[in-house]
Amino acid sequence: MPARHAETRGPDGVPGVLPPRRRLAAAAVLGAAAFCYVTGENLPVGLLPVMSASLHSSLPATGLLVTIYAVVVVVASAPLTYLTRRLSRRLLLLGLLGVFVAGTLAAAAAPGYRWLVAARVVTALAQAVFWSIAAVAAAGMFPAGERGRAVAGVLSGGSLAVLLGVPAGTWIGQHAGWRVAFIVVSGVGLAVAIALAVLIPARGPSGNHAAAGTDPDALKYGLLVTATLLAVAGTYTAYTYVSAFLVTVSGLPAADVPAVLLLAGGASLAGLGCCGLLISRHPRAALAVPAATLAASMLGLYLLGTTGPAAAALQAAESFAVAGFTISVQARVLVVAPRGTDIASAVFSSAYNVGIAAGPLIGGLVLSGPGLRATPLAGGLLASMALAVILSLPR
Repeated sequence: MPARHAETRGPDGVPGVLPPRRRLAAAAVLGAAAFCYVTGENLPVGLLPVMSASLHSSLPATGLLVTIYAVVVVVASAPLTYLTRRLSRRLLLLGLLGVFVAGTLAAAAAPGYRWLVAARVVTALAQAVFWSIAAVAAAGMFPAGERGRAVAGVLSGGSLAVLLGVPAGTWIGQHAGWRVAFIVVSGVGLAVAIALAVLIPARGPSGNHAAAGTDPDALKYGLLVTATLLAVAGTYTAYTYVSAFLVTVSGLPAADVPAVLLLAGGASLAGLGCCGLLISRHPRAALAVPAATLAASMLGLYLLGTTGPAAAALQAAESFAVAGFTISVQARVLVVAPRGTDIASAVFSSAYNVGIAAGPLIGGLVLSGPGLRATPLAGGLLASMALAVILSLPR
């Protein structure tokens, strides 16, 4: 039974570290849970016209389903994580997935727009806590030197959701109805919950050696959060309008845009893997290299983006960099967290989502001023500021 592993000790004698195969399987399950949450969060993006017609709501109102979801995650992450800090991680994760399954089913059964908004808000509340504790729970099952691998396992689920989950859900929704797509995602969540109940050890936060930072430093933590907000805002300043940029500025046919985005999705997975391996041995390089690559790729898009092949390559480099930067910062947060790593991860998650929300607004201002071609320039300048913050970190 899972409870027997509560006091498991790894090769270095640290409580909670699982045997190698067991911890890899547990990290994979947490990654699958992340896959479910990110797929469910973004499912309306691909099904916007279908859902709008079914619910008799306007396209902008239906599009707000994603915005409202993100705002709830930003606002609720830290408070809810604090309130649940003493609960067993296994019990809490099971409860969060249970809420996801129920909320997604409620969304599928929504008789109208308001019901759907309410169901999405409930699911977003669960996701707010999930992102705060998932990486910490995964890191606690691995030796301290392998935390990067643990975090990569969780975050790869989110990348796979963008690469595979949302397109698959969109295809199902277009052929069988958007409600069926939500039901399928809910069923996947139920299967993941069952696997999680088997593989995740039953222990409280005190049984997780990753529950506190190994080298607490409030200054470094604050700088990491600031760099995250700048880098993510810069990324979404350009990425929000990437389809229009590729067609209008780069001159690519609209039919080629999905292939470019698929290439970018594959590059993001490569970024997670590469930086996951780099974190333990060269933590400073794992932060600085992707930040520099992110700034260079977006500035390159501004300078060279009028050529289709160059634009596709630079977009892939941007996706590689932002994925690598995300995992490196998340892993570093577990080291320098000034207090509990759960709360530190919650604030990091909020900063990340604030960046997601700010990017499109900044990009919109650029569109109304210098124009579409300047969006990667604005994003690159913000990423350069993030790089400057990273380089200012005390050694």
